[in-house]
Amino acid sequence: MALVFFDLETTGLGRSCEIVQLAAVSGHHALNLYVVPRCRIEPNASKITGFTVKQNRLFLHGKPVSTISLREVLMRFIDFIRMLCRPLLMGHNIKRFDCPVLARALDEFHLRDEFQSVVGGFVDTLPLARQLLKDNGLKSFSQENLVKEALGTSYAAHNALEDVKALQKLYSALKPTANEIRRHIFTMDIIGIPLQKVRPAKKEPTKFLDEQIFPEHFSKPVNVNCHSGSSASGLLESTLGQLLVFLNVLYE
Repeated sequence: MALVFFDLETTGLGRSCEIVQLAAVSGHHALNLYVVPRCRIEPNASKITGFTVKQNRLFLHGKPVSTISLREVLMRFIDFIRMLCRPLLMGHNIKRFDCPVLARALDEFHLRDEFQSVVGGFVDTLPLARQLLKDNGLKSFSQENLVKEALGTSYAAHNALEDVKALQKLYSALKPTANEIRRHIFTMDIIGIPLQKVRPAKKEPTKFLDEQIFPEHFSKPVNVNCHSGSSASGLLESTLGQLLVFLNVLYE
């Protein structure tokens, strides 16, 4: 199973904050998108991330960046994930922050069903790292500190693209087993925000659970032409449903 490391930069830390930057990497494949938020960027957030908005233009450390609409950001993220055939989405502290923010944005544009159909699940690397390094005497499990301790290096933290690149390297160094990963898998359905009713997806075998996920998996080529069998079954089910409605109307 492919892995996608993702991160968000937002206007603040509140539950009503909005996405400013969304970045994702999977091996050598990368996605980096910016959006002009519809609410004010909090001063503390601006100080940490370097994002500012002037005359409806987004700036990063004083330099303008190209932006697209929030809906387009979400659609491009979905397309990026789709080409990897239901990957596992990884991120640091995503269960408490990034996923609720992402879920709220998806719900706003009625894209949650489509998003969930292309995602194999989520893993928060924060509790995973705490489990793997519980005997190392670390005082902080922030991503920045973990990279420093495990990789002996630093990076430009609080830039979503740099964060996901560093997290991918950190994950490769930690080398968690399949069983260790399985304990931390969750779905968007458990995120503590109002949810839309989502039809249960057809269960598919998760190949990675029976083997260790090695770093060399990142170098595998991406099959952009893969097709899920669930699409065909969904089409058949839809067609049969329409036929039954037609017959009911015909014989009323």
